[in-house]
Amino acid sequence: MTRAGIPAIEEATYRGVSINATVCFSLPQCIAVAEALERGLRRREREGRDIASMGPVCTIMVGRLDDWLKVVTEKQNITTDPGYLEWAGVAVFKKTYQLLPQTRLPGSAPIGGVPQSHALERIHRRGCGDLPPYRWQLRYNASDVKVVSRIDKPVDPKIVEELLRKYHDFRRAYEEDGLSLDDFDGFPPTRRTLRQFIGACHELAGQIREFMIPNPDLK
Repeated sequence: MTRAGIPAIEEATYRGVSINATVCFSLPQCIAVAEALERGLRRREREGRDIASMGPVCTIMVGRLDDWLKVVTEKQNITTDPGYLEWAGVAVFKKTYQLLPQTRLPGSAPIGGVPQSHALERIHRRGCGDLPPYRWQLRYNASDVKVVSRIDKPVDPKIVEELLRKYHDFRRAYEEDGLSLDDFDGFPPTRRTLRQFIGACHELAGQIREFMIPNPDLK
C-alpha cells in the first residue's frame, strides 16, 4: 500500500466501491487501510447510504516480506535459522488479525508459490475472506489432513524475538508504529513489488508489439 492509495481507498469506499487493498506487507499499512475504510464507511452511513452490502478487503502479501528478509540476509551476511524467515509474514499476518478482528484479511501468495507452513497457518473457519490460497484449499479438501484453527496460535516467540533483533525491516513491519505514511512508498517490499508490476506491464506491451508488428528479421 502506498501513501497515495490511502485517501483513494477512503473516497472509493465512500462512493460505495468495495475495494481490495493489496500491496500490503506490514501491520502499519493494514492499520492505515482499515482506518481509511472506516472513514469512508462512516461518511456513507452518516448520509444514510447502504453499507451492509459492501465487503472491502485488505490483502496482506505474506511471502513478499519473507522474500525481502532473505535478500537482506545475503546482503548483510546475517546468520540465522533459515526456517525462521518463512515465519516473518505469518507473524505479521497473525498480529494484524488479532488487532483488526473485524477486517477481512486474506493472505496472498509469495512469488513462486505458497509454502505449506503458510497454508496451514491460514486455514481456519472465520469467513471465506480468510481461507488459504485456492490451490492449497483444493489440495487439503482432497486430503486426509484435519483442518484445525491455527489463526489464534501465535508464532513461536523465539522466532519473533530473533527476527525483531536481527531485521530492522521486520520490526518496521511488525510494530504498530514501525512505518509512517511517508515510509510506505520506500518500504523495500513495496518497491520490489511495484517494480515487478511495472516489469509485467512492459513485458505485456512487448508481446502485443510483436503480435501487431512482427520482426521482419525473424519472420
